[in-house]
Amino acid sequence: MIQSTRSPSQMTQEKEDSSLVLTPAETARLLRISRTNCYEQIRLGVIPSIHIGKRIIIPRAALMRKLEQAVGKDG
Repeated sequence: MIQSTRSPSQMTQEKEDSSLVLTPAETARLLRISRTNCYEQIRLGVIPSIHIGKRIIIPRAALMRKLEQAVGKDG
């Protein structure tokens, strides 16, 4: 049997890096903000999101575009 040399946190990070959508908790970690602040920014429309029933997902591509636009305005 072949053992993986990656830690569980590395495997989780790789999964998050390849996902098309993020959860609010993953988005908060990525942006280095609190989960509460992330939900507030979603509610205000600052962070793009899709609501599916009770679930909230953040499209990775839309979030990256939003970040690029914000950097463009500041720079």
